[in-house]
Amino acid sequence: MTHEEAKQKLIVAGRVLVEEGQDDFTRGHISVRVPDDPGHFFMKPHSVGLDEITPYNILTIDLEGNVVAGTARRHSEVYIHSEIYRVRADVSCVLHTHPTYAVALSATGQRLKCLSQPSALFHESLGVYDDTINLIRTPQMGAAVAKALGSNRAALLKNHGIVVAGGTIEEVVVSALMLENAAQIQMIVEATGHPGPEFPAADIAKLKHDIGRADQFVVNFDYLVRRTQRQGK
Repeated sequence: MTHEEAKQKLIVAGRVLVEEGQDDFTRGHISVRVPDDPGHFFMKPHSVGLDEITPYNILTIDLEGNVVAGTARRHSEVYIHSEIYRVRADVSCVLHTHPTYAVALSATGQRLKCLSQPSALFHESLGVYDDTINLIRTPQMGAAVAKALGSNRAALLKNHGIVVAGGTIEEVVVSALMLENAAQIQMIVEATGHPGPEFPAADIAKLKHDIGRADQFVVNFDYLVRRTQRQGK
């Protein structure tokens, strides 16, 4: 992937995320590691929505959180991204948003249960960061988020939002949407007061494998892109 292709995919991902309800004014941010340069990443700037990312406002940032290219304002929570990239060589994309049901679930202190197919993607792969509700504005706080994420696919930031990390933009965007859907279903099920039992761990693990294949993320991301384009976004 070229630098231009990575930036274009970041732009499209931002539009998809907004169309799917992952926006919160200008808050929330997505980044992708610079192709062939693991010490730098492209990132959405401050003060614009996820659907307002352009080739001209994307920032290039190093693992210290310093802007090395671009003139836009940098997000103060850049350290979520830089500290995850620092310790996760397998990660090429990081996303932080504030989706309603995932935040609500995090506020309950309950774990995500396997009450739906999307939840299986996060079986034994969802961390929890509960040090503070505040913004992650220092390298130390970013390192604590990275530690809470560990080797997992995602982490809930209690009463705050989510962090999703993965090998591709497609994987991260689709995973974030599946996490929100899983949280929504769990909140609905538990509101009835009669949640049923979860399936056996082996059954869940099999489904996790099936829905967690790289080609599945690409197929579903491409569909979301087409749908966004049809709707003129």
